[in-house]
Amino acid sequence: MVVEWEEAYMDYNSLKATLKHMSRFRELNESAAMAFTPKGSLKRRLTLYRAFSGLTGRQRESPRKSEDEVILVRAEEGEGSEGLYQTMFLKPSEEGAEQDLVFFKKLDREFNKVNNFYKKMVKKMVEEAEELSKQMNALIVLRIKVDKVRFSNVASNGSSNSISLNGHINDARPGHSRVHMDVIHEIELSNERHLENESGNCEVQATSKTSEEGFRPASMEILDRVKINMTTADSPISTIKGLLPSSKPNQSFSRKELTKAEEQISIALKEFYHKLRLLKSYSFLNLLAFSKIMKKYDKVSSRNASKDYLKMVDSSYVGSSDEVNRLMERVEHAFIKHFANGNHRKGMNTLRPTIKKERHRITFLLGLFTGCSIALIVALIILIHARNILYSEGRTRYMDNIFPLYSLFGYIVLHMIMYSANVYFWRRYKINYPFIFGFQKGTELGYREVFLLSSGLAVLSLAAVLSNLDMEMDQRTKSFSAFTELVPLGLVIVLLLITFCPFNIIYKSSRLFLIRCAFHCVCAPLYKINLPDNFLADQLTSQVQAYRSLEFYVCYYFWGNFKSRSNKCLESDVYRAFYLIVAIIPFWIRCLQCFRRLLEDRDIMHGLNGLKYISTIVALVMRTTNEFHKGMVWQILAATSSSLATIVNTYWDVVIDWGLLRRNSKNPWLREKLSIPNRSVYFAAMVLNVVLRLAWMQSVLGIREAPFLHRTALTALVACLEILRRGIWNFFRLENEHLNNVGNYRAFKSVPLPFSYEDEEEITVI
Repeated sequence: MVVEWEEAYMDYNSLKATLKHMSRFRELNESAAMAFTPKGSLKRRLTLYRAFSGLTGRQRESPRKSEDEVILVRAEEGEGSEGLYQTMFLKPSEEGAEQDLVFFKKLDREFNKVNNFYKKMVKKMVEEAEELSKQMNALIVLRIKVDKVRFSNVASNGSSNSISLNGHINDARPGHSRVHMDVIHEIELSNERHLENESGNCEVQATSKTSEEGFRPASMEILDRVKINMTTADSPISTIKGLLPSSKPNQSFSRKELTKAEEQISIALKEFYHKLRLLKSYSFLNLLAFSKIMKKYDKVSSRNASKDYLKMVDSSYVGSSDEVNRLMERVEHAFIKHFANGNHRKGMNTLRPTIKKERHRITFLLGLFTGCSIALIVALIILIHARNILYSEGRTRYMDNIFPLYSLFGYIVLHMIMYSANVYFWRRYKINYPFIFGFQKGTELGYREVFLLSSGLAVLSLAAVLSNLDMEMDQRTKSFSAFTELVPLGLVIVLLLITFCPFNIIYKSSRLFLIRCAFHCVCAPLYKINLPDNFLADQLTSQVQAYRSLEFYVCYYFWGNFKSRSNKCLESDVYRAFYLIVAIIPFWIRCLQCFRRLLEDRDIMHGLNGLKYISTIVALVMRTTNEFHKGMVWQILAATSSSLATIVNTYWDVVIDWGLLRRNSKNPWLREKLSIPNRSVYFAAMVLNVVLRLAWMQSVLGIREAPFLHRTALTALVACLEILRRGIWNFFRLENEHLNNVGNYRAFKSVPLPFSYEDEEEITVI
């Protein structure tokens, strides 16, 4: 089921509820009839017999007569091209006929909705098929053009579209067999004609439809009216070119252009085929639903009306149109010939990727790592109490130097756990997060995979913490073991190596997707902004303390004395400057993304969103300055700016990102559509969002330490609260995006095409 088309499917549950109400009504009537029948009478016995055997007096009529007199379905012309079907119930005078009238009224409304939606979608598919046909024509001619330039033995007789078949066969060397086969396929697909020349050589001339002979030559002049889009809209080059004076590009028709065009059209065909499969599934599921509901109606009403109604369904557009199947066959034929080199199995495996299967080893490893993590936490607690580490002399030195190093992994593990919980609830409430993020089919990570990665990192981190849990110095050397002090740095290096590993291990496609999105965030103004980039940048704004931990790594291991567990980072002006800069970077990235979208979409809301992040940057600067320079003035400025930023951000989270607080909606102060049935969850989320956003008050009020909590531990706790808030925000942000897609029936992503025609002249359709 296509979740974005949920409202376009037949409302089976509503119709089923109507039939249940009808069944209860008839049961009550039967009971009342039996209550007024004398005991032991023949009529009572006949009534009981019919009730238990499923027969009624109505079924004594002949089946054909009953079918003819139950319903009559008529087709009427609606507005525009929409056709309307209306069912007339022919027995309105019978007792309980009001229930039948209500049922058929609902049934007609649902069927007309399904039929008209299917007709509209098929019309769009046909238009898209025509556009892809034009793209294929341009690709065919471009292939021939490139091959003519590349291979000197291609003969020409003056016609711009004639090639020598013998020349291709004689030159079919192992390295060029695919190119030659592609050219031959294109000519065959254009309804080729074989012409014998004077020397006896067989030539193939590509032809297409004409008004006289049925076909006209597919001229190479198509390339004169086609512009090849080599730079996509989301590349830095296109952004820079957009700022420079426009000039007509010089098209060289090179192999590079051909390869790029083939790649884009291949993606477009796969996406188009995916649309056709979803549309075919939509038709099948709805036809099956109508068949089942009519059989239930026959059973409840003891009539035989399903045959007439299903006959109408089969003759309607959704039941009789074969356009989708024909389009699928055309796409399969073209894709196998042009992009699979005639290999049917390879082509179909590409068009129909296998469904991702759950693996038992993931569940096993997940349980193993989770158990190990719990065991290590228990061991850590026991060790702390056994050695009385909380009251040890080296406690302060450990918390100032070692704890900030390991807190980095705590932030990452917690964020991954929150994301795995998000994925679980997205799936539970049918939020199509793979489509929203643009994951390739079968490559998205489920909540088990994400939790497996987080538990694995937790095991490594906790094992490393145990190795460093030595509070006292060696009195002879006045230093700690260099090896154990380097464990946190080694763990960071291992994490980076896994992330950037080029081998196909540990979910390579997901790692590359993450790296690509992170690179787009770093180069925010130069790349076209999409939702995955926005989403990742929002996650980065909740990891400010993690960046400061990375900065501390650099200071501690390169400018500090890690062998004696000491550092003077906070005394350095350079460290303090970067302490502020690294915190500002994620908010600045998000601000640049908003301004880029403002320039592209001309939507003032993106500009206001950018100003929101600027207010957050100002508040962050004031709070950080207040930490380093104590004073009433800085404290007032920090409190004022932070309060303003909190109000703006909270309003934006709840009203814009979540789409809540709609006073006039059917769910008061929420929104029209909700994925979670329990509305109190939304109110609790709004309250939690406000409370967790007030964590900045800890720094403004000068609360540096708490009972049993060191300064660095309190900072880590506040950072964890922000990560928890972000996890809650993630669910409702994607829920709102999904419901917007459902409202607009947006179930497909747009794919850029390589060719754009300079005029609207009709081109040959393949």
